[in-house]
Amino acid sequence: MASSGSTRYDSATRQLTKAVARTGAGARSAVGAVAVIAALFGAVPPVSAAWLTPLLLVHAVWTGLYMRVFFRKELLPYWLVASDVAIVVALGLAQRHLVATETLVTGSSWVHGLVTMTIVMAGVTWRPAIAVPIGLVLAGAFAAGVRLASPEHDVYGPLGIHLVQLLAIVLLMTLLRRSAASADTFLRESARTEISLMVERLRREDELHQVGSIHETSLHTLTMVGLGTYDRPSATLRDQVATDLAALEKLRDQPHADSAPIALDALLDEVAGRATGLDVRRRLTPETVPGDVAERFARAVTEALANIALHAGVREAELVSARRGGEIVVEVADAGRGFDQERLPPDRFGVRGSILDTMRSLPNGGAQISSGDRGTRVSLWWRP
Repeated sequence: MASSGSTRYDSATRQLTKAVARTGAGARSAVGAVAVIAALFGAVPPVSAAWLTPLLLVHAVWTGLYMRVFFRKELLPYWLVASDVAIVVALGLAQRHLVATETLVTGSSWVHGLVTMTIVMAGVTWRPAIAVPIGLVLAGAFAAGVRLASPEHDVYGPLGIHLVQLLAIVLLMTLLRRSAASADTFLRESARTEISLMVERLRREDELHQVGSIHETSLHTLTMVGLGTYDRPSATLRDQVATDLAALEKLRDQPHADSAPIALDALLDEVAGRATGLDVRRRLTPETVPGDVAERFARAVTEALANIALHAGVREAELVSARRGGEIVVEVADAGRGFDQERLPPDRFGVRGSILDTMRSLPNGGAQISSGDRGTRVSLWWRP
């Protein structure tokens, strides 16, 4: 999230995904461990050890993998949840060999709890288009397994409960994802607005500096004339007056705010100073660029520094600006852990939107990101 005095922000969708992944992995680990204990204590006829032992062993291994995700605070791998779905479907269909008749009839079997938990995990892992069919398969497998184990037993009650659970988790996650997306939009616009205000302030400061300089020079010329310093026509006075008039006309004809020139180095220096949790070494060459160009550079640099602070695992970064071959080049580099651009999750709008798309949509602008074991380098450029 954005902090006071900082243009850095993090994705609400990414934070939701992390929180849900750890919570889900923790809950699944607890339910899985309880299921193993319940299965062992409930292993009375007609439970078959030949069926229970291998299936329970596989289930225990998967429970251990969920524990690993929980303790390492990792995201939930799709393959882990998908495999778990397949295991629970098999457990549901094989209930006549795994569950005692008493617990099957009362609906308190350990398989019932696993089916419920797996439906929840499908809902938090996938969008409704995938989660709903998977939930239906899980509920159907459980009902089929109960019917195979006890043909006279009612399966509609548990089936209805599972369908309500599926509907509830799908609706809940849909609302949470939409809220996170709205928060992302707000945070993204807030960061852009703050950068725009920085650009506008620097532009105003430059205007005031120009006005003050012109005022001082023109006043000096008028004072000399008023004091009679020049008592006859003077080429020097004529040249000075022409210079003052040209400066005043230039100020009058100054372009609109969007394209008014500002000092790029001053803007980037301020952006670097606002990066939270980073020591940014700066080598900035003085350059003046149109305001809209400066704003694009600032937005891209802001996101690059935020990514370093969040993901690189280092507390130092380097920010360099220079003119190379007629282009203004800005580079942000770190020596932390890199990443694979091809495997970026969809919610990582920062790299695609705030860096690559922002600069590539600028006429004569561009961006490139190189990342590996030795760190990441973000290169931004614009040709006047």
